[in-house]
This record gives sequence, structure tokens and C-alpha cells, in this order.
Amino acid sequence: MKIALLGYGKMGQVIERIALERGHEIVLRKKSTDSFEGLEKADVAIDFSIPDAAVGNISTCLDQGVPVVSGTTGWLEHYPKMAALCEEKQGAFIYGSNFSLGVNLFFALNVQLAKMMAKFPEYKASMEEIHHTQKLDAPSGTAISLAKDIIEHSDYSSWALPGATPAKNDELLIDAQRIENVPGTHSVFYDSAVDSIEIKHTAHSREGFALGAVIAAEWLHGKSGIFTMKDVLNLS
Repeated sequence: MKIALLGYGKMGQVIERIALERGHEIVLRKKSTDSFEGLEKADVAIDFSIPDAAVGNISTCLDQGVPVVSGTTGWLEHYPKMAALCEEKQGAFIYGSNFSLGVNLFFALNVQLAKMMAKFPEYKASMEEIHHTQKLDAPSGTAISLAKDIIEHSDYSSWALPGATPAKNDELLIDAQRIENVPGTHSVFYDSAVDSIEIKHTAHSREGFALGAVIAAEWLHGKSGIFTMKDVLNLS
């Protein structure tokens, strides 16, 4: 399979290594100022760029009929527009806030726990996420995905970052921390007066994110439609 890498930072380079190990060919390594020359040769594109570049990368792929997998976060206000373009072009698109296989299993576990805890209002939910200091968005896309799943199955109406004023009772607080050399840690807490329940996922390196993105690209090749990692892992 011929792959275009849109974004060639640390993640892009790990994706490249894993893709080559799995027998694929890289036909484009695009940094922010580079052109899209070579995209026309690609069977699929993998976008791990920056929020300001993601929409342009994704739309260019869809316009050129190249299936695209995007793991860039911080641009989701434009997701409906990208989904509409994918449908218009009859293209193929996967967005994932986190492509780690373990995190996607964690997503499923989070939903099941949220459904269970909804019956016990004496427990108050909260979250914590920790990432490296180079991460541009806070909270992380992964944390937002976890929060949305909790909100869907509870009485919380929205999520919020801790601020100067106390949180409302229907706000799910996300403590977003940035610490050097932390690939990504996400925790969900349910606290009552008498005990606490916690589930946690800790990434040890970028390898898991990169492998999941390559597996998603392999799965997307030859398909059309809008998908998620639930489809790739048959977790729907």
C-alpha cells in the first residue's frame, strides 16, 4: 500500500517506521510548508499534523479521491464540514481522537462504567489527562471523547476545565496537565463520601498511536464512507 504522511513530526516519523515494517511504501512526507506533490500516487493518507493544517489536509485528500485517516485534534468544529465533503465526494474518512488499540478498548470500558454509575448519583465523576508540553490543545481530544461518552450516559450536560469559579453541578471537570515527556495518561474518577472508583489508561510511547493509525489505514483502503476506530476494531 502507498501511504502519504501529512505531518512529519515525531508521530509522522514513528508512523513511517511502522508502515515500512509492515511492507508499505511512503510516497509523500509533508511538513507544514511542503506541497501535496506525490499525494496522487497514494492509496491512503495519514494526517497527524497540527490543528491549523488538518482541515486543508483532509479536504485536499477528499477532493483528490484519496482515503484519509486523521489523528489530529483541536479542529473538530470543522468536522461536520469534512463529513459533508466526504459524502459529496463519496470518499473515505476516519477521524480518531486516539488510535491506540488500548485507548479504544478504554473508550468501550468508559461507556460501560458510565452506564453503571448513572444509577448511583452519590458518586461524582471527574477526569484527569496528562500530556507532553508540546501538545497544543487542552483538554486532549481523547479526554473530550471520554467526557462526551460519560455525558451521553449521565446527568452531566457539559465538560469544563477547572477555573476561578466553582464548577456547576452538571459540569464534568477535566483537569488537563502538561508535563515533559508524557505520551498520554487519561483517568476517569467516580468519588463518593465513602470510596472512589478509578479507571486509567497510560501510554508508554507513541508506538501504540502509530500502529493503530497504520492499522486504520489498512482497513480503510478500498472502502468508502465515514468511519471510526469502533468500526476498525469491530467494537460498534
